[in-house]
Amino acid sequence: MPVVAETLTPDLDEASETDLRPDRPWICVVWDDPVNLMSYVTHVFMVLFGYSRFKATELMLKVHTEGKAVVSSGTREEMERDVSRLHEYGLWATIQRDDE
Repeated sequence: MPVVAETLTPDLDEASETDLRPDRPWICVVWDDPVNLMSYVTHVFMVLFGYSRFKATELMLKVHTEGKAVVSSGTREEMERDVSRLHEYGLWATIQRDDE
């Protein structure tokens, strides 16, 4: 019996370490598109996320110049909701795990 207990203990410790690691947050990414005006994208960011005109313009310019911008982060469910709302406004958006 002691041999079995010794072989199971390391496996249980490894499993509990894996289970206790914090989950990385999810992010909502808005992608550049050839359709929407920059002023419209700024407006959508202000309406949906409550960003100031300055913050919304900053994000819009990042989308325009870099091709994408992270506009929100949180749980997977929250990001799915944000993506759905952005799609309703005609913006291209996706969710992904945060790399940081």
